[in-house]
Amino acid sequence: MTIAIGNDHAGTVYKFEILKYLEEKGYTVLNFGTDTDSSMDYPDAIHPTANAVESGKATLGIILCGSGNGAQMTANKHQGIRAALCWNNELVALTRQHNNANILTIPARFVSLQQAIGFVDIFLTTDFEGGRHANRVEKIACK
Repeated sequence: MTIAIGNDHAGTVYKFEILKYLEEKGYTVLNFGTDTDSSMDYPDAIHPTANAVESGKATLGIILCGSGNGAQMTANKHQGIRAALCWNNELVALTRQHNNANILTIPARFVSLQQAIGFVDIFLTTDFEGGRHANRVEKIACK
């Protein structure tokens, strides 16, 4: 499975640890984020990440910024993206099970690194339940 990852300067430290975790688990990773802590504009990393998921070059995506809000808003401008901002394990599981989220948004300044890696694991191993949720998910994108 290929995972796209994007981050701004607030998410760089977490991104490197998540990259290491993903590679150890055998995932292929497309890195669209900054590799420094120098200030940068998060849309410059988030749009390419969302494009990779939307186009099918990546199966799922992970994005990080300080609060997660800007990254999530940017990713959700893409019609084929369902980016979810999550700050606990239950939200991560539910957004995959009920919303078929295809991008996990992590608020790097508000969760620990250990929590963030746990979120990634849950996100990548939880399946969409379909059923009653499928019709709702189909109605999300503007047409």
